[in-house]
Amino acid sequence: MSEGMNKNLMEKIVSLCKRRGFIFQSSEIYGGLESTWDYGPLGVELKRNVKQAWWSSIVYERGDMEGLDAAILMHPSTWIASGHLEGFSDLLTDCKSCKKRFRLDQLKENKCPECGGALTEARKFNLMFKTHIGAVESQKNVVHLRPETAQGIFVNFENVLTTSRRKLPFGIAQTGKAFRNEITTGNFTFRSREFEQMEIEYFVKPGTDEEWYRKWIDERLYWYVRFGIKRDNLKLREHTKEELAHYAKACTDIEYRFPMGWSELEGIANRTDFDLKAHSKLSGKDLSYFEEGTKERFVPYVIEPSGGVDRAVLAFLIDSYREEVVKKEKRVVLGLHKTLAPIKAAILPLLKNRDEIVTMAKGITKDLSKSFNVRYDDTASIGRLYRRQDEIGTPFCITVDVESISDKKVTVRDRDTMQQDRVSIDSVKEYLDKKLTG
Repeated sequence: MSEGMNKNLMEKIVSLCKRRGFIFQSSEIYGGLESTWDYGPLGVELKRNVKQAWWSSIVYERGDMEGLDAAILMHPSTWIASGHLEGFSDLLTDCKSCKKRFRLDQLKENKCPECGGALTEARKFNLMFKTHIGAVESQKNVVHLRPETAQGIFVNFENVLTTSRRKLPFGIAQTGKAFRNEITTGNFTFRSREFEQMEIEYFVKPGTDEEWYRKWIDERLYWYVRFGIKRDNLKLREHTKEELAHYAKACTDIEYRFPMGWSELEGIANRTDFDLKAHSKLSGKDLSYFEEGTKERFVPYVIEPSGGVDRAVLAFLIDSYREEVVKKEKRVVLGLHKTLAPIKAAILPLLKNRDEIVTMAKGITKDLSKSFNVRYDDTASIGRLYRRQDEIGTPFCITVDVESISDKKVTVRDRDTMQQDRVSIDSVKEYLDKKLTG
């Protein structure tokens, strides 16, 4: 795909998200806040479904996982032990002429990429956001918004281990907000300062870590394919030794072919025993594990699959977008996996001025809403209503027509094939159940 086509695709996705209520610029009425985004009525449903699909596959479908929701604000010592206060920074340089700031590692030449001016000497800039606890602002009560959810898992390792009575290997899963004062942002929601993560810390016995590292790479790659990402648009990239974080023995990125090029969707890292040992040392708490069978005590190694919710949502939107011509008219379709689709079915009365049809359609909507996220819509002709639902990824449209009054049946149209089935009203729920889970 050419650069022009790639740019055009991203522009179409951004336009669709704004027009149909998936994603809005944050604080837009005030001119917006750079690199922050609000999820609209459809976007919040899509995002919720992505997180639920992840949670179901990770926590419910496995027998070796527990969930956690740790606080965003943590004790300041957390970030000393983790290395974030000392090492979580970028080297930045400023242009002496236009005063713009750049990350040193993203500059190809030793001059300003905007105006060609001379650059200042590079200096470190910590990426964590600061705030204060208490009524008085002072250096003593500085805390940080967490830059990752992982540390909340590590400091709760003993709590979860004790209360769940787990044995190794086992994992702790968490979704939640994280914050990084990124200097270089952009590409819509791909890189922003406030984002949401889906993270797993999987605790294993040293010596088995490489086996589990490879297993998690395979499992996480499969998850994206399972929920609709084309395999050709995914690839694995193993980090070189020079790229590895200070805590990592190995790391592999699952990359997606975004319109701006191949970029990280999720990373799977072998964090060794760095985190538990660091927190044990600073806190004075023993975070080792005692294995009953062998009578051994050791500090577990950790395999960390860490993905971004916002990046996953963006990838699912891009990968499902397609345009086609039907009866000489352009049809835009979001072919989202049925599990992820924000609305599962739309109920459409063929004639909104016929009370019997409207009453029946609203009754079906009320009944189905107990089991699915459905919508009633009578704001346009049936053809335009179909196109609207196709564009937002609704798998099924249920049309109530004149014949429905007498035969008690409705027409159910499939988003992807556009085929239509005549289904008894009494059987519509069963029909959707089968189609949405099949």
